[in-house]
Amino acid sequence: MSKFPLTFACGGYDRMQPLMTGAVEPEGIDLNFLDIQAPREIFDRMVKRREFHASELSLSEFISQMAAGECPFVGIPVFPSKMFRHGYFIVNLNSGIKTPKDMEGKRVGLPMYTQTAAVVCRGFMENDYDVDLSKIHWVIGAVEKAGTHGMPAPPPLLKPVEIEINNNPEKSLGDLLADGEIDAIIGSRLPVNLGTHPNVVRLFPNYREVEREHFIRTGIHPIMHLVVIRREIHEAEPWIATSLYKACVDAKNLVNEQMRFSGAQHLMLPWLFPDLDEIDELFGGDPWPYGVEANRPSLEAMVKYLRQQHFIAEEMPIEDLFLDV
Repeated sequence: MSKFPLTFACGGYDRMQPLMTGAVEPEGIDLNFLDIQAPREIFDRMVKRREFHASELSLSEFISQMAAGECPFVGIPVFPSKMFRHGYFIVNLNSGIKTPKDMEGKRVGLPMYTQTAAVVCRGFMENDYDVDLSKIHWVIGAVEKAGTHGMPAPPPLLKPVEIEINNNPEKSLGDLLADGEIDAIIGSRLPVNLGTHPNVVRLFPNYREVEREHFIRTGIHPIMHLVVIRREIHEAEPWIATSLYKACVDAKNLVNEQMRFSGAQHLMLPWLFPDLDEIDELFGGDPWPYGVEANRPSLEAMVKYLRQQHFIAEEMPIEDLFLDV
């Protein structure tokens, strides 16, 4: 019996490498893994043109579409990208911003208002630091270069928000921050002048400690992306979701095992093994679990943030977002 040819677009993350090399093969699937290390490109091509059978996708975009009842995809609880985000609060040294609360009344840049990283950062601001998000003037644009990040559309919000597009043809958001034309940057990208320009600094210089404390307190390891399958593919071949899920789990577990090989370090991290000790302490040995239950705090937080920020009208059970695989 011939295998089903499936095109899967995803970043070449270490936890996906065995799928790329063929060391792990999804049962019944002839997998064409497209390694595209540009998430926004994947999202735009999948959402706008349905170019792939399956792909990674922005979690915030997926939940917003599911809440609207018009999502052309089904989700499986595989999360290729997670990222602690306190290290992504970047400010101008002369802006007067000492805490997130000081961002009220300021001009704050971000790649896209709708991106998951920005939703997470704003969620921290509102829930942990009592920031009134309505008092911030948002400026969207690419962080590293002039122009926009991807193909932004007006955010599908239930309540309007003050958003400005960076139309400066010569300056990135990082440039605007260094010149004091915006006061801060949050979201998914670090400006290239961080560490080289004296005015561009982190709001949380000790961000690893801040992120560690936040995880211990909340259990939130922010999820950026999930894996989706086009709905018509799933309806025609419902077994594919389980096969792809199991293969992603096997690939991640294999990489986790390889990372722990003590004969020679698998990764270019000089203190890998002390880091692994911390992983064992904080994450029970698996910093990247898949499935709904293991990620409940992070998923419920995202649904809460989207409701607070007027993307969705009400919170929905996270079980309704994913297939039972």
